[in-house]
Amino acid sequence: MFELRLMAPEDRVETLGEALDALDALSVSVEDADAQTDAEQALFGEPGMPPPKEGWQRSRVIALFPNEALAKEAASVLVLQDFFEGCEVLGIAPVPEQDWVRLTQSQFAPVEITPEFWIVPTWHEPPGQARQVIRLDPGLAFGTGTHPTTRMCLRWIATQGTLGSQRVLDYGCGSGILAIGAAKFGAAEIDAVDIDEAAVSSTRLNAEANGVRLNAGLPEAAKGHYDTVLANILATPLKVLAPLLRSHVRAGGSLVLAGILERQADELKEAYAPYAALEVSDTEDGWILMTARC
Repeated sequence: MFELRLMAPEDRVETLGEALDALDALSVSVEDADAQTDAEQALFGEPGMPPPKEGWQRSRVIALFPNEALAKEAASVLVLQDFFEGCEVLGIAPVPEQDWVRLTQSQFAPVEITPEFWIVPTWHEPPGQARQVIRLDPGLAFGTGTHPTTRMCLRWIATQGTLGSQRVLDYGCGSGILAIGAAKFGAAEIDAVDIDEAAVSSTRLNAEANGVRLNAGLPEAAKGHYDTVLANILATPLKVLAPLLRSHVRAGGSLVLAGILERQADELKEAYAPYAALEVSDTEDGWILMTARC
């Protein structure tokens, strides 16, 4: 495998990436060419959303090709294009052979939710102190327990002690991790819904792998009232969904919302004021968990 390394200004990154895709690059990545210097720039985006910009003022674009000939051909084609003005070919180099599966797996270690509650990839043994474990491997759907919003939701579930005979809704289920967590802590009936069919499939497979029962489907599968409604999405859709989510919470039930930045707390309180009194229940790394007793 060979990598073609290019330098590009910010306004050429998207076009360059599309051209590399058309030239059969196996993958294309973009880095800040000024990383680790005083000129480094940070690009922040919310989970599940695209970054605010396609690249940095000076972006290093790296494209992988299966062999050197294809990498050289791509470079020779690109330099002839009008859009390549201001760009530069930095070089072509072989990529050392690696066990990519093992390398990828090494990046995902068990995640502690509480000292006794852990998320553990299938290639790891659970920690000795773990009393409750969710087995979950990284996949296409959002929610592996590595993000603060997911951890806070699972911590909330764990601190309830037991969900007893509760009926629980996981709205925007992603990988199904919150629904599985609810099942692990005793919920009797669980509906997990998402607008993404891949997430629904992922939730079903993950539930089966964890030996729990739940109902996974598209949003219309959410019916009636629930003792607990969990929604780990983003602030904007959470505001839009306020009347819908509240309508699913039975009297005296709990509404648990995540995917919210600290600076968005007042926005959410205002959006939900006609329906429930939200309060900040947990915070981690600039993210907050908001809950309400309805």
